[in-house]
Amino acid sequence: MSTHRFFARAGVLLAVAGSAALLGTGMASAHVTAKVIGETATQGGYTKITFRVPNEDNAAGTTKLEIKLPAEYPLTSVRTKPIAGWTAVITKTKLDKPVESHGTQITEAVSSVTWTAAAGTRIGPGEFGEFEVSAGKLPENTDTLVIPAIQTYDSGKVVAWDQPPADGTEPEKPAPVVKLAKKAAGGDHHAEPAANETKADDHAAEAKAAGTDDTARWLGGAGLAVGALGLGLGAGATIRARRTVAKAGE
Repeated sequence: MSTHRFFARAGVLLAVAGSAALLGTGMASAHVTAKVIGETATQGGYTKITFRVPNEDNAAGTTKLEIKLPAEYPLTSVRTKPIAGWTAVITKTKLDKPVESHGTQITEAVSSVTWTAAAGTRIGPGEFGEFEVSAGKLPENTDTLVIPAIQTYDSGKVVAWDQPPADGTEPEKPAPVVKLAKKAAGGDHHAEPAANETKADDHAAEAKAAGTDDTARWLGGAGLAVGALGLGLGAGATIRARRTVAKAGE
């Protein structure tokens, strides 16, 4: 075999291997994910979680999605956002130990949420859907929520995205994950501004007020000057008219 043919075949093999790797990466990345959009999910707080569901089947459509909330980090309040053509069912389970929220004893937590498409509704091939929940109170003793999801197609195929994240590598069927930020000092997301910030705002307000007052004074002075000029012109015109009449009488 010539050297030229050897390198040609090697190039073909490398191209095929590279294409396979790219296709494999694309398929692995097209899974159900959990996103917190436009805000930060903070320990001990409440947030909106968006579950993004791509349809991976070229011949079938997604007609059902179920998410399973972690029992070790119970969420006592979960609300779903209405989606045209879909119904949502929230399932609750009893807590081993009741928790208190806003002065009320909570004895149940949400264990799962299931969205089911009405007849004629689905996420078709080449499409994706988004399912939103408002959830809390978020746990304060972890920075990660792993929320397994089960995707069902109208062909009967069921795909469980339930594998927890692994160090350094992505599982074949990764579960959706929500990252939680550390709770701010004092735990109040609507805390009063710091003293130096308040003083800076006060100085800015005073400077603005002073500027407005100076402008008003300048405009007032300019108005007076224009008025005086108008009076002077009027008086001069009157005197000239009188002189003209006097000369005519002579």
